Amino acid sequence: METINKRPWGYYQVLSDAPDHKVKRIVVEPGGKLSLQRHRLRSEHWYAVAGEGIAIIDGRDQTLRAGSAVDIPQGATHRLENISGAHLVIIEVQTGAYFGEDDIERLEDKYGRV
Repeated sequence: METINKRPWGYYQVLSDAPDHKVKRIVVEPGGKLSLQRHRLRSEHWYAVAGEGIAIIDGRDQTLRAGSAVDIPQGATHRLENISGAHLVIIEVQTGAYFGEDDIERLEDKYGRV
């Protein structure tokens, strides 16, 4: 099992980290909300495995439930929010030129990390 990276909204685990992609398992606790953010060097694909949440991409809300997915283009503002009483589990696939955590530009954050 990969290392658990704790965050105020839950945690993530890196499942694959290669030169051409990165895959994470993201678990958002009930009421948890990721930063409103964007990435300059990568795009993301979110596939919902469990729970229910909202993906906000360039100001548009899209409901996520097990089996549904959304694409986040490079440079798009986005956020993920758990609106259910159970854990929201997402598989995130990143593609692009760079996958480091320092490619996160936080625009808004309920945990004071902007």
